Amino acid sequence: MSTELHPVIGRVTRRILERSQALREGYLARMQAQAEQGKHKSSLSCGNLAHAVAACGPDQKQRILNLTSANVAIVSAYNDMLSAHQPYAGYPEQLKRVLAEHGHSAQVAGGVPAMCDGVTQGQPGMDMSLFSRDVIAQATALSLSHNTFDATLLLGICDKIAPGQLIGALSFGHLPTAFVPAGPMATGISNDEKVKVRQQYAAGEVGKEALLEMECNAYHSPGTCTFYGTANTNQLVFEAMGLMLPGSAFVHPHSALRRALTEHAALRLAGQIQGSGHYRQLAEVVDEKGLVNGLIALLASGGSTNHTLHMVAVARAAGLVLSWDDFSDLSEVVPLLARVYPNGPADINAFQQAGGVPLLLRKLAERGLLHRDATPMFGRLEDYFRQPVLEGEQLAWQPVPETRDPAVIPPQDTVFSVSGGLRLLDGNLGRGVIKVSAVAPEHQLITAPAALFSSQHAVERAYQNGELNRDVIVVVHHNGPGANGMPELHKLMPILGNIQKAGFKVALVTDGRLSGASGKIPAAIHITPEAAKGGPLGRLRDGDIITLDAASGRLFTEAALERRSPLQPDLTSEQSGLGRELFALFRRQVSSAETGASIFYQE
Repeated sequence: MSTELHPVIGRVTRRILERSQALREGYLARMQAQAEQGKHKSSLSCGNLAHAVAACGPDQKQRILNLTSANVAIVSAYNDMLSAHQPYAGYPEQLKRVLAEHGHSAQVAGGVPAMCDGVTQGQPGMDMSLFSRDVIAQATALSLSHNTFDATLLLGICDKIAPGQLIGALSFGHLPTAFVPAGPMATGISNDEKVKVRQQYAAGEVGKEALLEMECNAYHSPGTCTFYGTANTNQLVFEAMGLMLPGSAFVHPHSALRRALTEHAALRLAGQIQGSGHYRQLAEVVDEKGLVNGLIALLASGGSTNHTLHMVAVARAAGLVLSWDDFSDLSEVVPLLARVYPNGPADINAFQQAGGVPLLLRKLAERGLLHRDATPMFGRLEDYFRQPVLEGEQLAWQPVPETRDPAVIPPQDTVFSVSGGLRLLDGNLGRGVIKVSAVAPEHQLITAPAALFSSQHAVERAYQNGELNRDVIVVVHHNGPGANGMPELHKLMPILGNIQKAGFKVALVTDGRLSGASGKIPAAIHITPEAAKGGPLGRLRDGDIITLDAASGRLFTEAALERRSPLQPDLTSEQSGLGRELFALFRRQVSSAETGASIFYQE
């Protein structure tokens, strides 16, 4: 296995550390000061401690008051409406039981909101989706603020939830901290069938009954949705960063192996608390090397574009300044090593069966594309190249074989693409990102007239009225974080897919969002500066010729934008929903998409 780190990986990592020096030093100093306080329980008054254990039974009370044992905080995103989070219902009791058997204790420190983007797509609730990440971060930090804990277990998976929990936990980065995943649902109908029926419905060829039957066959049981969207990208990236047990991201809910992994994570973490001799802080794990390893796994797997927001925000929470240029430079040298929908027909279960995260990481390490000296929460990075198995009732890790499915993870010394799945775009329309791993080469260069809209609902009406049956670049402006919370615009994808299927050139340009499920349409998203804050999309007009060139990373128009006044669209009807009525402070204070679209850590 190569020990030579690729020079670009080293250069980007050094660049991140150099630009972050003052912030990182300040963050580490705060974490060190927290650690030097020792076990926080010992600094609490008798009244503080009495409140902390008042609801506990006698045995648990004694374990918590015993300063030699671990008291583990559980921060849960459980609700029984999210399929991915429904399995968490029994986790607290399971974790408490196994820790108690070994003389430790656990308490549910708090719960965080967990909304489902799949339920809110195209609905008013979607306006709150990105806002929820910062609310979750605050809720996580508040949950840990009681200072009675020696370690943290985070129960969260989806979209904004897991990144929010990590951002909040980094405020208490002196604590050993790990995610406890729950795993994906079993495979339903094929992704190709999903796309087909959705496009048929958008074209009026099938009715709502057929669409609903298809969707219920696709999303049908507890567990994470099986396409490679933001939820599963969270799991893959955080495993690559060493924030969960090796090989644990995509083991099915309710399986014996999943139960063993859950219990093992709790016991390992309890053995790593301060004073144990194996103390390992979250602040050590989320450093520049762990961060870059996560970015490389993101790019090599063709992961969600949402992580161009989330990883920037996570980095800043750890005192690190990450830029879109870092994503772009890494993407030039990191090959695409996974084909999971929307980058191919397979789902996340097929990826797991082909070798999963351990095989992906091993292949990256063999190419010198990982920091092998990064510090994961458990063991060494080499341990993350092995897969968990049950040998009788005992949990063990074994070497992962070569790919079991070369259509999902390529065989040795081959790749699906020489560069990663994300590309930075720049030009006189602003800066944005495009997910190219799912876009055919012939669709990566588009020049066409603009059609301007201020909401995805207006695009839908124009399509139904036959106004978009032509070469067109659909521009959806005033959908950034400062306008209405930056909703995902997936309602557009079946529509634009039908336009492309009819033989027309089509692309999307927006200051709004898509995610890991963005599909085969070239989409320049997260454009910054956003229109609501004076960005150039607000100076476009219908008919302006736009060029989107993914290969060269250019996004521009020949129109004389500087001579025009910004558009002042009527937002009172289409965008007067929850994203504008609530979180007004967020919209005023939020940073740009390029700096994480966060209300935290602003200068």
